Amino acid sequence: METEKVVSEMEELPKTIVRRVVKDKFNECSPDTDITVNKDSLLAFSESARIFIHYLSATEAITNHLIHDVGVFSTKANDICKESKRQTINADDVLKAIEEIDFPEFVGPLKASLDG
Repeated sequence: METEKVVSEMEELPKTIVRRVVKDKFNECSPDTDITVNKDSLLAFSESARIFIHYLSATEAITNHLIHDVGVFSTKANDICKESKRQTINADDVLKAIEEIDFPEFVGPLKASLDG
């Protein structure tokens, strides 16, 4: 019975590069010992690296989204501040902005956190 390949070839990391990185790191940690990496170990390192790369990509996407949201909140809070003819944004401006941008569920916990 042949096992199905779960990872597409496009997502696989080049085995020679993974082997070189792993062996270089082992040599760095144990310079006096010649360590051999078997096929299963190499596959485990490769899969771990592939999953970590996906994690980093997802983390970057989330970070970019959060940066965008903070920009939207900041712009809205600034508009609220200007409408009140003030030059300094305060916590109430931010809370009102969050509520107006359709995130009212965050207002209560944020107020509680600010009131500390």
